[in-house]
Amino acid sequence: MKTNNQTSNRTFIIAELSANHGHDINTAIETIKAAKRAGADAIKLQTYTADTLTIDCNNQYFTDVLKGTLWDGRTLYDLYKEAYTPWEWHEELFKTAKEEGLICFSSPFDKTAVDFLEQFSPPAYKIASFEITDIPLIEYTASKGRPMIISTGVAKLEDIELAIKTCYDAGNHDITLLKCTSSYPAPIEEANLATIPDLEERFGVEVGLSDHTMGIVAPVVAVTMGARVIEKHFILEKLIGGPDASFSLDEKEFTEMVSAVREAEKAIGKVSYELTDKVKASRKFARSLFVVKDIKAGEVFTEENVRSIRPGYGLHPKYFKEILGKVAKEDLEKGEPLNIRSLDNI
Repeated sequence: MKTNNQTSNRTFIIAELSANHGHDINTAIETIKAAKRAGADAIKLQTYTADTLTIDCNNQYFTDVLKGTLWDGRTLYDLYKEAYTPWEWHEELFKTAKEEGLICFSSPFDKTAVDFLEQFSPPAYKIASFEITDIPLIEYTASKGRPMIISTGVAKLEDIELAIKTCYDAGNHDITLLKCTSSYPAPIEEANLATIPDLEERFGVEVGLSDHTMGIVAPVVAVTMGARVIEKHFILEKLIGGPDASFSLDEKEFTEMVSAVREAEKAIGKVSYELTDKVKASRKFARSLFVVKDIKAGEVFTEENVRSIRPGYGLHPKYFKEILGKVAKEDLEKGEPLNIRSLDNI
């Protein structure tokens, strides 16, 4: 997703609304406003219904899939019925985001969602991790010609290759891949952020992180690994509860993440071997050659009367061996910086 951020060193930060609205549109609206206060560049929605994602069935296939997760004991249909964002809210949410100066876009989960979202002229589409194998959905979404952001959470290498090829075949080359670990929450040791630069090198696309780990360490490290996009679940207050609350950041936490990311960007800087004015001023603390014992004119310089010490007002230490055995041209007192004028035959 080539925004103005991608032409600079500024990371594009997405607050993921997801299910963090408690089925209250006012909560969703206030969450968008809070995301702006927290420093997000964009708010992302999810556009689906329980019926567009799955079917209302409680046999083992639709319950076993959730075993060992935060949602153990539920059916897929029941989970998505709770988590979805009502489609009739979208117009108001897009409007609120625009008023707040936030980019707003969504993850469509079927063709009807894409068709519905087109009325809002979204600046991008996001393909969720579990949809990376839905090639017909990717093909249809990419055909709209909007930037594609694709999470790779459950993808094998061949899945990523096929998803990108599908976009290319649809004439869409504006792709951002997000490294993602599709566990909720994701263990920090499974983040494998070293994959981020590899994705960029392999596929020649923008890269980023869709993060489900607890806290803000992974997003900050991801930026140092080359991530140009960070997506993190955002909630107004943890007390709202819901399927995603436990691994979402509240306003205070999200603000801290944004601040840390911006500091990381400053720290990365650029490749440079030039000294800043402040560093140049600090050069006086570097070592240099000083007289450490009184020396009379005609006396030989030795390791006993000349040393490389701090501060840096004397000759460069690289001359030390060359000076040894030479003769002083004048009297020198202990504590004087050594300079060329004091030397004979150098």
